[in-house]
Amino acid sequence: MYQIYGIKNCDTMKKAFTWLDEHHVQYQFHNYKTEGLSEALLNDLCNLVDWQLLLNTRGTTWRKLDEAVREKVNNVIEAKKIMLSYPSIIKRPVLVMGQRAQVGFSAESYQQFIEETHHD
Repeated sequence: MYQIYGIKNCDTMKKAFTWLDEHHVQYQFHNYKTEGLSEALLNDLCNLVDWQLLLNTRGTTWRKLDEAVREKVNNVIEAKKIMLSYPSIIKRPVLVMGQRAQVGFSAESYQQFIEETHHD
């Protein structure tokens, strides 16, 4: 079964949920706000995709960080510290199936991801 990670009150997440539901894709939702983000889960995600892809440097959470803090985030160790402290800084959604992950949402990327992982 697919796992989707993010926060509920996010427009991009809502679009992803709608797409998955319309395409009858079963999934489990992990809400960082209510279920948290463990170091083990973050390590798993970072093993599937590059930390630079996971870290959302365009969102308000990133922009609210002190510039000195942002400048330190130039490697996986510092990135993980920030993501554990501020889970909403992780790009959303993260859709996972097995050893593959899709970060962000577009109908085209989801269609391709579902086709690729459906045959695994």
